[in-house]
Amino acid sequence: MLTRPFSEGASFLILGKEVEEMDLLQDLQWRGLINQVTDEEGLQKLLSEEKITLYSGFDPTADSLHIGHLLPILTLRRFQLAGHRPIALVGGATGLIGDPSGKKSERSLNEKEVVQQWSQKIKDQLSRFLDFETTENPAKIANNYDWIGSLDVISFLRDIGKNFGINYMLAKESVQSRIETGISFTEFSYMILQALDFLKLYQNENCKLQIGGSDQWGNITAGLELIRKTEEEAKAFGLTIPLVTKADGTKFGKTEGGAVWLDKEKTSPYEFYQFWINTDDRDVIKYLKYFTFLSKEEIEQLEKELHEAPEKRAAQKALAEEVTKLVHGEEALRQAIKISEALFSGSISDLTADEIKQGFKDVPSFEYEGEEIALVELLVMSKISPSKRQAREDITNGAIYVNGERIQDVNKVLTKEDRIEEQFTVIRRGKKKYYLIKYK
Repeated sequence: MLTRPFSEGASFLILGKEVEEMDLLQDLQWRGLINQVTDEEGLQKLLSEEKITLYSGFDPTADSLHIGHLLPILTLRRFQLAGHRPIALVGGATGLIGDPSGKKSERSLNEKEVVQQWSQKIKDQLSRFLDFETTENPAKIANNYDWIGSLDVISFLRDIGKNFGINYMLAKESVQSRIETGISFTEFSYMILQALDFLKLYQNENCKLQIGGSDQWGNITAGLELIRKTEEEAKAFGLTIPLVTKADGTKFGKTEGGAVWLDKEKTSPYEFYQFWINTDDRDVIKYLKYFTFLSKEEIEQLEKELHEAPEKRAAQKALAEEVTKLVHGEEALRQAIKISEALFSGSISDLTADEIKQGFKDVPSFEYEGEEIALVELLVMSKISPSKRQAREDITNGAIYVNGERIQDVNKVLTKEDRIEEQFTVIRRGKKKYYLIKYK
């Protein structure tokens, strides 16, 4: 559970650390988290005068959020820690339509039942990051299917659609970028539905600010336009966050295995930790500002250490620890560090079967059914060594390790004593080539 912000104090708690409260927008600016604001001066005045309600939307396009979603989620959390009330909006309806923003082609449409299942999973994930129990500014999860699902087409066209001119919609970057390749009426209408979300939350929850990635600027301003035309003396704002980039030009949040997910079943805590600890020196300070709640002073100290002793990778370790703890918890972080240290030192026998599954998820594996087997024979059967002669040479030369222990006895027979929790044996050939033996 998140620690609650103090109601009147000059400080608040973040992950157990007391820090001096500073101007929220100034902090967001320093962290590089503001890309565009519709009226920065007006928003600054509003935030200084009252505690507001704000929201960000998350469409269920998969059964899990990924780290690309972390930035708006954590920005909602920063607002909550400063005393404001966040709404995480799950797009149960818009997820059935498909947002054209940032896409070069039409999305494939998913079945209603699938989107509903994904919506529930995303609700559960969002609950990890926001405090729903504080009595002062509890977060809320909403689903736009509640108001869009029952909307009939005539009401949609008469009451909502009439507020949007075709020229206005065509001018939006999300539409313009798709004109040549083609865009369906379904995706063309997406911005109207997102605009309706903002209007409904403004009317029902007094929600005055929408935040989102920079690719959402057109959709956000469409919502502000609908509120302006519908509500008298409306006071609402939009703020976008930069899309995360990498210095080497590759896409943020992608690995050889695909996207880095927030679901531990799709991306294990160890894999998650490894993604962050392998951050490029050119990106690590930016990511510390984006994805952690470390203070300005703490990050500046890590930046100093990065310049003075980059080989120690103190900034990367701090980033990996903070974000893994935030997403998966303290115990999962300890486990990820344990696996990393065991792989570095070769102390494989200290790992549990669950940790073996995480750490060796992508290494070559071989299933064996039997009580005992000669090591030479197993090396050939599992194709770790190409022949018995080579297997004997590998053993004699000290190139073979069983559960981290070097084996140089060519007559070695593997028994149940060599199995970790009766499930695995880890064999290493040379310095870095690992193989996993699984037992049926």
